[in-house]
Amino acid sequence: MARLRHWWPHLLLGLLAAGLLWELQHGEGGRRELAEVQARVQAQQAENARLLQRNAALAADVAELKSGEAAVEDRARAELGMIKPGEVFYRVVEPLPVAPAPVADPPR
Repeated sequence: MARLRHWWPHLLLGLLAAGLLWELQHGEGGRRELAEVQARVQAQQAENARLLQRNAALAADVAELKSGEAAVEDRARAELGMIKPGEVFYRVVEPLPVAPAPVADPPR
């Protein structure tokens, strides 16, 4: 009985330490949750980088369109098929490749 009185504080501290370690690993704000949050942050940073590149490309388009008439004219011609007055529009259509005719079996 004397030995049990001597060891119970150590046992209590051990159980307390085990409980705190479990809470650190699995509890709210624990390592598992931290790893999930870090993964979400990395995914969001990748999405942000992609959107920054898209925004830079759009800003370059806007600057080009504001800079002069040539860019607007090029875009109107390419996207809308517009032509200037007095111009003649020619469309060149490539012929479709002809598939070879199937070879008939010779008569027997």
